Amino acid sequence: MRIGVCPGTFDPVTYGHLDIIKRASNLFDHVYLSILHNPHKVPLFSVEERIEMLVEETRQFTNVSVETFSGLAVEYAKQKNAIAIVRGLRAVTDFEFEFKLAAMNRNLDSSIETVFMMTSSEYSFISSSAVKEVASLGGDVSKWVSPRVAELLYAKFEDGER
Repeated sequence: MRIGVCPGTFDPVTYGHLDIIKRASNLFDHVYLSILHNPHKVPLFSVEERIEMLVEETRQFTNVSVETFSGLAVEYAKQKNAIAIVRGLRAVTDFEFEFKLAAMNRNLDSSIETVFMMTSSEYSFISSSAVKEVASLGGDVSKWVSPRVAELLYAKFEDGER
């Protein structure tokens, strides 16, 4: 069985994420979406909220499941018997960061590949950070996230969060 792991913060999940998830689900027998506990980031949504969002947004993919993890993505991939870590790329700046990360992961465990997938061009500029910023200022994010995710974003900012 070919298993892929797609780690990320998913704060919130965007159409760019879903583009990569859909394409990864076509390449692998099973894909684990792994919500990373990153001590260097302060997410808008709790882990539980992000799990709920991802489960709802990926319901149509029968070979995708959502989990959380702490620690090294390569160790998580090993636990799941994954053959690859899937990473989305939007631009050259993403590549530089991801290249270093992939090299480090390869050094830690050479049996797990990193698969880079370019986002579709219509999503190449979308980031969760930018979506949150636009939503926080009351802008329209409907081209970048699902109606449900937009609703959750606006609710967070109405409640006075960040």
